[in-house]
Amino acid sequence: MGRLEGRVALVTGGGSGIGRSTACRFAEEGATVVVVDINAEGSAETAELIEREGRKACWFQADVTEDRAASAIVEEVQGRFGAPNVLMTAAAISVGKTVPDTLPEEWDRVFEVNVKGTFLWMRACIPFMSAKGGSIVAVASQLAVSGGLSNAAYVASKGAIVSLCRTAANDHASDGIRINCILPGATETPFLDRSFARFDDPTPYIERSLSRHPLGRFGRPEEVADAALFLASDESSFTTGTELRVDGGWIGG
Repeated sequence: MGRLEGRVALVTGGGSGIGRSTACRFAEEGATVVVVDINAEGSAETAELIEREGRKACWFQADVTEDRAASAIVEEVQGRFGAPNVLMTAAAISVGKTVPDTLPEEWDRVFEVNVKGTFLWMRACIPFMSAKGGSIVAVASQLAVSGGLSNAAYVASKGAIVSLCRTAANDHASDGIRINCILPGATETPFLDRSFARFDDPTPYIERSLSRHPLGRFGRPEEVADAALFLASDESSFTTGTELRVDGGWIGG
């Protein structure tokens, strides 16, 4: 029997990268997976990958910053499959700028997607989870602890996610809901590719990033998905309000 057998898992940002790998990993372990992404094609592809393996999945196209979308989707999921047991929030954007270079509207949008997009989906799922417990796994970043270069809004938003999860974990422990963060290092995803593509010559930036990982390579989305599975499953039943580093040694290096 899979570690998430009979459970309903909702993954935002599930159309690619860490979100997609996690959605597929949850399905392998028996969960019915709900994929949410602003990219309808990506969402559909992830659900198709899951169904191709004989597992259950459905998908929704949605902007994670829209309150009504979050509430409506979670209510529909509850009606079709039952209350969500697992929520993974992986949707994120960045603009890659210093504080003076970041426009106020860029700052707001990064915080809308990364922080509000975590808050709204937690807010929508927690009332349904309260009846029988559940697990929420938010994707933050190792940069929330270490800081970074030329990515002020993104790094600040990931720090906010860590703080949000810590306080929400305390608020809802008595409901049987565990809330934790994952802190991935640089991971081989389209998100990372887009980040390096901002530079005319990305080679020195890639080399610098690699040098910050003592293991000498970037992470794979499947490795982050395995960590998410641990936090989503009963294997982490005494773990809440914490941050699991999957960063190739970046923070400790």
